[in-house]
Amino acid sequence: MSLHVLGVRHHGPGSARAVAGALARLDPQVVVIEGPPELDAVAPLAAAAGMRPPVAGLVYATATPARAAFYPMAVFSPEWVALRWALEHGREVRFADLPANVALTLEDADDPAGPPIDPIATLAGAAGYDDPERWWEDAVELRYHGLEVFDALLDAMRTLREGHVPDLRTQRREAAMRRVLRATLRSGAGSVAVVCGAWHAPALVPSEFPSQAADTRLLKGLRTTKVAATWVPWTSSRLARASGYGAGISSPGWYHHLFTTGRDEAVGRWLVRVAHLLRREQHDVSPAAVIEAVRLADALAALRDRPHPGLPEVLEACRAVLCGGSDVPMRLVARTLLVGDVLGRVPDETPMVPLAADLAATRKRLRLKQSAAEQQLDLDLRTPSHLERSTLLHRLLLLGVPWGEPAETSRTKGTFRESWVLEWRPELEVALIEASGHGTTIASAATAVVAQRTAEAGIAELSTLVEQTLTADLPAALAGVLAALDERAARQHDITRLMAAVEPMARVRRYGNVRRSDTELVQRVVSGVVTRIAVGLPAACAGLDEESGREVRQLVDGVQRGIGLLDQPELRDVWYGALRTVADRRGVPGPIAGRAVRLLLDAGLLDVTDAGGRLSRQLSPAADATQAAGWLEGFLSGEAALLVHEPELLEIVDRWAGGVGGDVFDHLLPLLRRTFAGFSAAERREIGLRVRRLDRGAAASGVRAEDEALDHERAALVVPRILELLG
Repeated sequence: MSLHVLGVRHHGPGSARAVAGALARLDPQVVVIEGPPELDAVAPLAAAAGMRPPVAGLVYATATPARAAFYPMAVFSPEWVALRWALEHGREVRFADLPANVALTLEDADDPAGPPIDPIATLAGAAGYDDPERWWEDAVELRYHGLEVFDALLDAMRTLREGHVPDLRTQRREAAMRRVLRATLRSGAGSVAVVCGAWHAPALVPSEFPSQAADTRLLKGLRTTKVAATWVPWTSSRLARASGYGAGISSPGWYHHLFTTGRDEAVGRWLVRVAHLLRREQHDVSPAAVIEAVRLADALAALRDRPHPGLPEVLEACRAVLCGGSDVPMRLVARTLLVGDVLGRVPDETPMVPLAADLAATRKRLRLKQSAAEQQLDLDLRTPSHLERSTLLHRLLLLGVPWGEPAETSRTKGTFRESWVLEWRPELEVALIEASGHGTTIASAATAVVAQRTAEAGIAELSTLVEQTLTADLPAALAGVLAALDERAARQHDITRLMAAVEPMARVRRYGNVRRSDTELVQRVVSGVVTRIAVGLPAACAGLDEESGREVRQLVDGVQRGIGLLDQPELRDVWYGALRTVADRRGVPGPIAGRAVRLLLDAGLLDVTDAGGRLSRQLSPAADATQAAGWLEGFLSGEAALLVHEPELLEIVDRWAGGVGGDVFDHLLPLLRRTFAGFSAAERREIGLRVRRLDRGAAASGVRAEDEALDHERAALVVPRILELLG
């Protein structure tokens, strides 16, 4: 009976090669791999035909699916190599670590950290390296070792651990690993190979085991929870350290290449791949340049006393020879080849919650490709299959599974087209599991989510939920939302909340026919809401402070847009009647009153003369300057056409701005800037030109006060000459 500990670095191609060689030489009867024992049940799936790394073991708490842990594996992961070797040779495979049913219950308070130590950095420093990653590549990843590398790593880690007390979580993990090893040895296995992180290796050597009683004390009394295990697709980008993955690597694409390519061919084949990529992007790269880049990489490795060119040497050769010294094409190389967007695949027989199975079946039926790379999806809602795709993506949004996000081009409402950006991320698997508590199909779960949100939502939230439910094609849920909206609108006394509900409902009423939905109930609700707003708006505007006035003004704009979408004369009349009352009423904050006048002017219910008179009164010297600036902001917001095409209004504004005192003007300047910042650069330029013409016209007519400062005696000397020149 023998036990061999193979200490590795997770996701290291050199470690993976060494593990493959060691297993072939040792030919163990049992292979024990670092990982939660719950993965034992799904380990055989690693040999299934449909399994393609990168994948991850997923263990989640069934009661609270958000508590979950991933265990990623790539082709070049030593754990994956060991798992596949055991399955292909018909050997028993077991996982050893702190069980997930315990690990998922541990809180930070239960697990105080011990003194930190970075073994690789320590060993690199001892070897005279200032870069731990470079040392590890030189010592392990770029070399082809036998069993001796594991003996060397074991001795190194044993030395580093002397006098060091691991943190409590590590102690518990190693105690749990030893528990599995003791059970394995007692079962009569002739030889056992253990594949684990190198740091744990000394703790798993049988001759150095602490007493079984000591391990039992470490594991006694820990809370547990019910868990389930499965495999899920993983992505190459999520293996990268930049993704936040604790055991991540800087360049998964490069490590995959090192593992799958022979030692003497790795650099050349990599640079050929770079050349193909650059040529596809219309960069001129010749075969001679590739040869020169290989030579440069070899030369750099020799100068730096490295066993073979590593990634730094290869990238420097790429930049200097293939990219002409530019970092721009190098960013393409880094994104595409160093990291990549590979998405793994799991076989159909992999355990899934019913909701995930329903999504998989629906995705296949609708021919939606699951990819880790961003995809643009353009939909024509008049096409049945496209409408079904849109419905699915909207339902997933309701479930908190944002596989697709609406693209900016789809923000314009009222068309038959939608655009989405699709990107599948591994954490969406957990989101699906969490959402499965609402139902077994996408439709039933989304309906349940809408019902739950309906019970808790206010008026504004309900109006948005109406729109979301319509786009998700959930007729049973829509009826419940509308009934709740109708009932709460009848009891709602806060006019501002009713105002926030108008525009979303108007979109539903106007564009419901695109999705072939019956929106008559929406019409009844929105008509009642607009009527109540019209009655209560004047009173709601009284006594508001400046900030509240601006908020209500934005709500007024939202109602105006909703009324415009509905295009119903009876609702327009009710709404504009309320706006006229607001415009005529004293005590209304400037932004609201000014906006009401502007909307009435745009609707043709006020003429320019009337609007100009109101503007002139608001901007008179006797009026409060701050109130006047707010009124002007509400009146001008949106577009500059009034000031460009109505010179009398522009002159009133110009005269008021020029007559405000300096100290008051400093206070008003931010308000004026905010008003004019909403205009385009071309509009601001045109306004400036027209103001200049006003100034010139006033100067010629002698209207402006500053004209009185002219020196008439000096002017009289030149006037005869000017008249002579003019004939």
